[in-house]
Amino acid sequence: MPYPDHHRPDTSSARPAKARKQIAVALQYELDGPTLPRVVASGQGRMAEKILEMAFASGVKVREDADLAELLSVVQLDSEIPTEALVAVAEILAYIYRANGKLPPLGGHYVQGERP
Repeated sequence: MPYPDHHRPDTSSARPAKARKQIAVALQYELDGPTLPRVVASGQGRMAEKILEMAFASGVKVREDADLAELLSVVQLDSEIPTEALVAVAEILAYIYRANGKLPPLGGHYVQGERP
């Protein structure tokens, strides 16, 4: 049985939270490359929808993270990501590369015959 939430603030008279405008940011990164990931596309609203449509149509993995997208959306195009975003972006890239078989699974070792 769930516990009642007696500490939830009364929002009946509060203004509704302002909805975030959709933001999409595309990154480019070369595994083992000499540079950090770069912002290669960024947009809000209809432009964000176009970026997402192109990504899905091209089979590019998409990750939804509104806070990270907002941080990266202010980066100039063709610029490296800021250091504040390194950890979050590295985790996403590691997940994607593992899912695509370009990095060993967590634990660091491929099983014989498993390596792409």
